[in-house]
Amino acid sequence: MSDSSRTDLLQGTLDLLILKVLVPGPMHGYAISQRIQQVSRDILQVQQGSLYPALHRLERRKWVKAEWAASENNRRAKYYRLTAAGHRQLEEELSNWERITSAVSLILENT
Repeated sequence: MSDSSRTDLLQGTLDLLILKVLVPGPMHGYAISQRIQQVSRDILQVQQGSLYPALHRLERRKWVKAEWAASENNRRAKYYRLTAAGHRQLEEELSNWERITSAVSLILENT
């Protein structure tokens, strides 16, 4: 898929996707990016310039916690995991997402 057909993400949407991807367990940044791309069937691609600032922002808000550990290829990597506050925030973000997408759908269907 060409770069022009990939979709850029709004900041709030990226936060939601990161939180959701971390539900199953800790992941390092590159794995988070790859998982988002994989699950979206290559439609969404998160660049490092967006991913790491988002991860640091989520860490500052205490929605994720980071710890250094060895990766699959024995390299040192920072692993991010969802905190209890992150789980609560994810539920709130999902609720907001449903509300917003419903409103956008109404507009698209009725104009």
